[in-house]
This record gives sequence, structure tokens and C-alpha cells, in this order.
Amino acid sequence: MRTSLTQSVVARVILVVAGLAALAPLIGVLLMSLGSPAERGGKVSLGSPHFANFQVVWSQAQLPEALRTSLTISVVATLLTVVLSVPAGYAFASFRFPLRAVLFVVMLSGLMLPNESLIIPLFLDFRNLGLDNSLWGVVLVETGLSLAFGSFWMRSFFLTAPDGLVDAARTDGANTFVILVRVLAPLARPQVLALAVLTFVWTWNDLLVPLVLLSGGGYVTAPMTLATFQGQHLTNYAYLSAAALMTVLPVVLVYVVLQRSFARGVMAGAVRE
Repeated sequence: MRTSLTQSVVARVILVVAGLAALAPLIGVLLMSLGSPAERGGKVSLGSPHFANFQVVWSQAQLPEALRTSLTISVVATLLTVVLSVPAGYAFASFRFPLRAVLFVVMLSGLMLPNESLIIPLFLDFRNLGLDNSLWGVVLVETGLSLAFGSFWMRSFFLTAPDGLVDAARTDGANTFVILVRVLAPLARPQVLALAVLTFVWTWNDLLVPLVLLSGGGYVTAPMTLATFQGQHLTNYAYLSAAALMTVLPVVLVYVVLQRSFARGVMAGAVRE
């Protein structure tokens, strides 16, 4: 009993220390964002907070438009990825069709190729299609880049789905679509939400694809604005920290709202063939 109590205390202490270590950089950035704009040394200040830094950055960096563009791209790409990944994962897990293994390997190749090797051909193709400097072009690329992982993720769940439920549904006369939508999809809710969180974060933080496809200057995303703002205020750490916090805030909010479902989906996402 004493050994178990000691192990529990040690585990909690380790978790607290790890949590504080993870939060320390964020707290430092927050303190710097409230520092004096005249301070160029990047020192963490505990003196009088300068909340006006956020107002200045909000207007100078044109964050409202950038955040709106990033939110549009991220939400639409996330919805498309989830809607396409669920049936794709179900098909690869449950159906037997010609070249099934080959197609699955081809799909997984999207996880193996770096985005840098794809961006130039994608830009040339999308320019020929008239989708350069278009939000739909960015949405389609982000969806395609996330679809490989999404299909693999959902396939892992459907491989572990209870066969008894599926057999009972078929006995009752349910077709494949009804089984997927009414029987398996509710069970896959944690995995679907975890996939949505991951896709949203990846799409929001992506700089390369929007930077290339939106090179015409009609639209800017939050990472693009932050990169430009960093070049203009290279040594003003108060403004840079404020801009970084406002840029990352939507991602933090999404994770906080869906953290329990995200944790359940990740814990249940082990692959079992």
C-alpha cells in the first residue's frame, strides 16, 4: 500500500513538473506581449502591463482579415477531410475489391512525400486551372494533404468495430450506407473529433501552401501575416509576442473545447489488424 501511494505521488509530481515546463514558454510570451514596446531586449517584464500592444498589433498587422481567411480555409478543409475520410476509411477496412492493397499504399504515399516536393507542380496545375490566388485552391490542396492521414486514421477505427453490431444491422435489413451512418459513425465520434482537431491545427499552421498559392496578394492567412509582421518588427518582442498570441488563440480555443474528445480519440486510435 505504501509503495503504491509513493508511486502515485511521484507520478503526480512528475506530471506537475512536466506541465509547468510546457507552460513556461507560453507564460514567457504572454509576459513579453505585455511589456513596453520601447524595450528591445526581449526581457520578460513584470511591471506595468501594456495591453495597448494588442490593439496596435490588431490594426497594424491586419489581423481581422487574416484570421477570417485562415478560419474559412481551416473550417472548410477540415469538414471536407472528415466527410471524405470516414467513407474512405470504411471502404478500405470493410470492403474487398481489386487492387485494394495497392490503392491503400498509393494513398499512404501522401504521408511519405514532403509538401515541399509537391508544391511547385500543384502551383503550376492550379494556375492552369485558374485556381491560383483562390481560397478554393488552398482548401482543395489542404484537404488532399490531410486526406491520406484521415483515411488511415478512420480505417484503424473501422478495423476494430464490433462485428456483432454490423451483423445485427444487416440482419435487420440495413444497407452499407445505413450501417456506416447510423451504426458505426456514432461509435467513431471521438476518432472523428480527434481527426477534426488535428486537421484544423495542421491547416491553420500551414504557411507554405497559402504562401505559394495565394502569391497574387489577394488573400493573406494568419501565419503569412505573422511572418510579414515579424520582418517589420524584428526586434520589437512585445509586438511580436502579442501577434503570436493572437494568431495561435483560435487553435488553443479549438483544443480546449474538444480536448476530452480529442484525448479519447487518440487513446482509442491504436491500430489493430
